[in-house]
Amino acid sequence: MPYLPRPLVAANLGAFYRLALHSTMPAPVARRLLDAGSVLQTLPSGTVVRPTTLAGRRVERVTVGATERPTAVLYLHGGGYTLGSLATHRSLAAHVAGASEAAVYVLDYRLAPENPYPAALDDAIDAYLELLVEHGYRADQVAIAGDSAGGGLSLAAARALIDRHGVRAAALGLIAPWVDPGARDAPFDRDLVVNTAWSFAAARAYLGDGDPADPGYAPLLGDMSGLPPTIVHVGTTEVLYPQVVTLVEKLRAAGVPVDYTEYPTLWHVAHLQASIVREADTAVRELGGFLGRALTGVRA
Repeated sequence: MPYLPRPLVAANLGAFYRLALHSTMPAPVARRLLDAGSVLQTLPSGTVVRPTTLAGRRVERVTVGATERPTAVLYLHGGGYTLGSLATHRSLAAHVAGASEAAVYVLDYRLAPENPYPAALDDAIDAYLELLVEHGYRADQVAIAGDSAGGGLSLAAARALIDRHGVRAAALGLIAPWVDPGARDAPFDRDLVVNTAWSFAAARAYLGDGDPADPGYAPLLGDMSGLPPTIVHVGTTEVLYPQVVTLVEKLRAAGVPVDYTEYPTLWHVAHLQASIVREADTAVRELGGFLGRALTGVRA
């Protein structure tokens, strides 16, 4: 599929997300809408998708080109911890796989409100550990990446793996990560994709009976020291922009190597549209390239 004009895609996405991410929309209905919309996001040539499981959860192992890869990325999808699926993120995972030359494992972690915190975090930790124990990878051969809520979950999982298991992932790839769901200091009520009425409701659903200051829920409030090299992308017009800026400042203050890019013309997780928007494809190539370089030394 040829690239489409960015303004045209943005206009149509804005209308779609106003419907799908309406605060009164029941989660099961919103999930079906997002899955239906994902058919426009195509796969690169040479993509192979293999269904499997990790820690009892459904997973898709996505590769582009060679199917046997010595390195891997555990990918955690976005959707406010209440939405998102293997279908919504299959195309993005494939573009990351192509750019990183790694096998990308997209995890179907448990969603709220049916399964509040810490279900998603437990699933992410257990999936990463199973890649090491059952699939023969070393920790320096497996990065973690995710977008929005999945970006926050990636950061929380990386921290928990260090603190609970003494395991440090090879790298982190964070696309507009939602790192403090309990915060109520958004700079405005909505951007092209996210509106605060929906996101605040999703945050409450994910928290359940938990503590909003728990760094597993809000990793921005946790310790950044010792985390692996990290790449962070965010659009400057996003609701989450201030959170992400604070995260990058905290990572750098803790001595974590950070590659940080701001996008003034891209919307929240525009990377999902890498198959149809040139600028989004470029962003995914940058992120995947970073992850691939972090894994390069362990390919042999």
